[in-house]
Amino acid sequence: MDKEKFIERLVQLRMNKNVSARDMSLSIGQSINYINQIENGKNLPSMMAFFYICKYLEVSPQEFFDIENTVPERMRELIKIAKGLDAETMGYVVEILKRIKK
Repeated sequence: MDKEKFIERLVQLRMNKNVSARDMSLSIGQSINYINQIENGKNLPSMMAFFYICKYLEVSPQEFFDIENTVPERMRELIKIAKGLDAETMGYVVEILKRIKK
C-alpha cells in the first residue's frame, strides 16, 4: 500500500468512527495535530503508533490494509453470523448477496 492509499484508508476509517482528527490524536496519546500531519502527508506513524491507531479504530492491521473492506466492523459481524448457519441457509445468503451486488 502506498502512502496515498494509507492516508485515504486512515481518513475512511476515522470518518466511519465519526471522530475528528484532533480527538483521535489526543485519544491515542499524541499531540493535537498528529493525525492531521499523517493525513496531510507530512508524517507517517511509527509501527507502535500504527498499532495504537488500529486499536483506536477497532480494526486489526490486516483489516486496515484490506481497502476493499470499507466497513470492517460490519464484516466481522456478518462473518460471525454466517459461521452459525447451516450449509443450505448459507447458500441462500450467498445467492441473496450476489443479487444485491448486481
